[in-house]
Amino acid sequence: MIEYSSLQELIALAGNGTIGEVVLRWQAEIDGCDPSLLRTAMQQRLEVMRESIANGMNPDLRSNSGMVGGQASILQHAVDAEKTVSGTFMGKMAVRALAVAESNACMGKIVAAPTAGSCGILPSALLSCQEQYGYSDDELVTALFTAAGVGQVIAERASISGAEGGCQAECGTAAAMAAAAMTQLRGGSASACGNAVSFTLMNMMGLVCDPLCGLVEVPCVYRNVSGVANAVVAADMALSGLTSILPPDELIDAMGSVGKMMPESLRETGLAGCAACSRIHSPSAKSSK
Repeated sequence: MIEYSSLQELIALAGNGTIGEVVLRWQAEIDGCDPSLLRTAMQQRLEVMRESIANGMNPDLRSNSGMVGGQASILQHAVDAEKTVSGTFMGKMAVRALAVAESNACMGKIVAAPTAGSCGILPSALLSCQEQYGYSDDELVTALFTAAGVGQVIAERASISGAEGGCQAECGTAAAMAAAAMTQLRGGSASACGNAVSFTLMNMMGLVCDPLCGLVEVPCVYRNVSGVANAVVAADMALSGLTSILPPDELIDAMGSVGKMMPESLRETGLAGCAACSRIHSPSAKSSK
């Protein structure tokens, strides 16, 4: 029976293979089913990710609050017109992350990866890499199992809940999952995937959860964009051969500790941070003036 409770154990189990293959075998043992069935189920999730990007690109999309929707389409126009600093590849990643996050805010169907509030990061990373480098769906499915393994370890050792650990636990975890998945796709070892997780988490440590008006809209949708950018640079550092001084499991534990130290007002209560502006900028406040 495969057992693990840390990324270091997952990396060791992977050996010269991938973390995704280990996680797939583990899940198959837990469920008592053929791994091919699990791959089929993950492929279905990949299709939902594609659909959520397409739905989020609708220029007429608007959330019930009116705060978000249609912005992914605007950003796409800027990318197409070569008006962005980051160029086409990163620009498309930003567009896709924003599209999925806006689709979620507008009640569209998404894959929680690992949560609804951070749903745009992993789809954007994987599907952008597929377009750029030509990876097959099978390769993306294996990368999704790698991402799932990273998310599982973080959920068990720390938290993936904004209400419990701040946005570092949601967008931070999603970015770490995406960084590991992209590192694997680009030929990085299991150890390199661990380094990518480390770089991601240390760069997003302490990010608070402060939604405007208590809705998963602002700043949430924009943090999906910054989260995927963080994942890319973390993957690049790991792929270059840089090694994190701090191992991923220590950083996961540190993130959990930081989350517990956060005041309640900065953990999805809508009382502080960006949320403190809600009385001024909320649609209801504007309409009452």
